[in-house]
Amino acid sequence: MTTPSDRATPSRAALYRSERFREHDTGTHPENARRLIAIDAALERGYLLAGRPEIPFTVAPDEALARVHDRRYIAGLRNFAEQGGGWLDADTWVGPRSVEIAALAAGAGIAAIDAALSGAAPRGFVLARPPGHHATPGRGMGFCLFNTIAVAAEHALTEGIERVLIVDWDVHHGNGTQDAFYESDRVLFTSIHQSPLYPGTGATSERGAGEGLGYTINIPLAAGAGDAAYAEVFDRVIAPAAAAFRPELVLVSAGFDAHASDPLANMRLSERGFADLARRTLQIADEHAEGRIVAVLEGGYDPEALAESVVATLAVLDRENAS
Repeated sequence: MTTPSDRATPSRAALYRSERFREHDTGTHPENARRLIAIDAALERGYLLAGRPEIPFTVAPDEALARVHDRRYIAGLRNFAEQGGGWLDADTWVGPRSVEIAALAAGAGIAAIDAALSGAAPRGFVLARPPGHHATPGRGMGFCLFNTIAVAAEHALTEGIERVLIVDWDVHHGNGTQDAFYESDRVLFTSIHQSPLYPGTGATSERGAGEGLGYTINIPLAAGAGDAAYAEVFDRVIAPAAAAFRPELVLVSAGFDAHASDPLANMRLSERGFADLARRTLQIADEHAEGRIVAVLEGGYDPEALAESVVATLAVLDRENAS
């Protein structure tokens, strides 16, 4: 008997997963291993694990991390973990294994970039934790230690890519990613987020500086925005900016905490809404970046809603529902 997982599906996106990501032990913190357990269960129920490119990955070396993060921060964070860890700030927990696991998440992002650029897996989804988009070059915050998507973007630039688009649809503004590329004209950073909300950044007036002026685009939305509002601002702001920028690679900070069921925010997106955002973003990748797109998991704190939203987004990356 042939199951859906047994069928050859060359177009399926690569998944970057590991049970080691559960070793970042945060206890009852909202950002905990149950998030990935729920995603894994949904992928297994849907026969979504087999028939995919198998791309190995390992811990990101300090050289790669240091393209984004201050070496003193990296060393200090590692020493903090080796001493047993604790609260880095009021929101961010560091356990003895947390720094290694965060570096593994960054390594998964690097592997996804390499696979996209080589053609081994043009589309990928990094299902890792901890999330990363709040981690600034010199500070971990907001559940984040290393900025996985920023490390991935910097890696792409070192590999010869000239223009990278980052679409951040996490409900919280990706302040760390913005900080990393605020003065760069090689990365177009776009963010749709609830405002006011943590971390309090992401005003429309934050547009970049120096050579990067105009390459940061923030779209703050009031609480209660749903599928239609997100689609409208994407089409009105992000799509035209991307067309002018002509990215050679598209990255997504794929947070799912704008879901109507999420306990940490007040937006009204549905699984269909996330799939719609993914479809629009994939269209940009197809038009300008030879279909190269890598999504990196960020927030999402209702495990069931998170898992269903990941599955809906993955269906688009698999081109099962991309038209």
